[in-house]
Amino acid sequence: MSINLAFDREHIWHPYTSMIDPLPVYPVVAANGCELELENGQKLVDGTASWWSAVHGYNHPALNAAVTEQLSKMAHVMFGGITHPSAVNLCQRLLAMVPTNLTKVFLADSGSIAVEVAIKMALQYWQGKGNKSKQKLISLRKGYHGDTFAAMAVCDPVDGMHGMFNDVLAQHYFLPAPESAFGASFDSKAMQPLQQLLQQEHQQIAALILEPIVQGYGGMRFYHPEYLKAARALCDQYQVLLICDEIATGFGRTGKLFACEHSQIQPDIMCVGKALSGGYITLAATLCSDEVADGISLSDAKGLMHGPTFMANPLACAVASASLDIIATGQWQQQVAAIEQQLKAELAQCKQGPGVKEVRVLGAIGVIEMVNKVDVAKLQQRFVELGVWIRPFNNLIYVMPSFIISSAQLSQLTAAMAAVVLE
Repeated sequence: MSINLAFDREHIWHPYTSMIDPLPVYPVVAANGCELELENGQKLVDGTASWWSAVHGYNHPALNAAVTEQLSKMAHVMFGGITHPSAVNLCQRLLAMVPTNLTKVFLADSGSIAVEVAIKMALQYWQGKGNKSKQKLISLRKGYHGDTFAAMAVCDPVDGMHGMFNDVLAQHYFLPAPESAFGASFDSKAMQPLQQLLQQEHQQIAALILEPIVQGYGGMRFYHPEYLKAARALCDQYQVLLICDEIATGFGRTGKLFACEHSQIQPDIMCVGKALSGGYITLAATLCSDEVADGISLSDAKGLMHGPTFMANPLACAVASASLDIIATGQWQQQVAAIEQQLKAELAQCKQGPGVKEVRVLGAIGVIEMVNKVDVAKLQQRFVELGVWIRPFNNLIYVMPSFIISSAQLSQLTAAMAAVVLE
C-alpha cells in the first residue's frame, strides 16, 4: 500500500511546519537496526535515532518481545486505583539507576508533561511547607523544556520558538546561558547572576530548572560541569529546589548514565523520557526525593494533582523495562565511548568548512554549528541523496545516533556531514 503524500501534505500537520508551505516529508515504510527504509526501497542510515529516543535501534528483538508479551495480557488499564506488574517492574528498575536521593516516580505521557509535573511538584512542595509566596522559577537562556504551556514558560523567551506566546505565559526569571564550555576552564564569575538573583528574590523562587550539561534544542551547547555543581550549592544555600531535565541526556547519551553525574550532584526533581522506552512508545517520568514528596502531601490538595488517562500504559512500561534491562548491562558505556572517539576524529575536518562556526562532540552527540541558519529542506534532500537521515535545525547540523550504530554506518553519517559543509 503506497503512502498518499498529496493527502499528507494537504491535511496532516508535521512538527514545527506550516500547512500553507510545509517542509517536505519522506515516506518511511520500515525501520531496522539503524536504518530507515523509504517507500522506494532506499535505505537511510539514521543519525537522529528518532529525536534521540531509539538508543537500541529499531525492531530490537528484546523490545519487540516485551511489547508482544504484554499485548497478550492487556494493552491498557487506568492507573487510578489500579496498579499492574509492568509499572511496578519499570519503577523498580528506574529507581535502581537514578541518583539515590530520588525515591518517588510519577509516570507521564511525554517529556513535556514530565516537565509540567515537575513544576507542579515544586509549587505544591512549597505550599505544603507553608510558603505560598514561592511561585516563580528560574530557567536558563538557550534552554528548552517542551511545547506545553508550563514548559514553554521556562524555555528561552527570546531565542526559543515560543516567543509569540510570551504575553500569555507565566512569567519567570531567566539567567544568561552558561558560557564556560565543557572541557574548557571554568570561570566562577558565571555564577554571579544566579547568586545575585537568589540573594534578592529567593523568597519567591520555588525552583531552578535546567538541562544538565547539554542544552539541546537551544543550540546543542555543552557547558562546564562546575556550573551545575555550583548551582546545586546555591540552591541549597537559598532553599530553592533544583529540577534537572534529563529527557534528552538521560540513559547514557553524554557518556554518563545521567548528565548530572558529570557534576556529581543530585537534583531534587528529575525528568526523564525519550530513551526511557527505547523509542517504542511515548513515555516519560518525573522523579523526586522523599522530602519533596512529603511536602506535597502536606499541601492543601494532599495529593499531586495530575493524572493522565494513559498514565503508566502497560505496553509502554513493559518495553521501557526491557530497554532499561539493556542499559543495565553497561554495554552502552563502550558503545558511546567508541561513538564519541569516532565523531571527534571524523568531524574534525569540518572545522575548515566555509561558514562553519564550531564543531563539538560529547558522548554520542556530534554537532556542526554554522554561522548562519541552514536551509533545512535543501539540506534534508541532500542528505537523503547521500543515503543518510540527518535533520538539521536553525544553524545546526548534528547527529545523535543509536548506540548500536556500526563504525561503517557512523562513517557514512560523518562523511555526509563533511560533504555538505565542505562542498
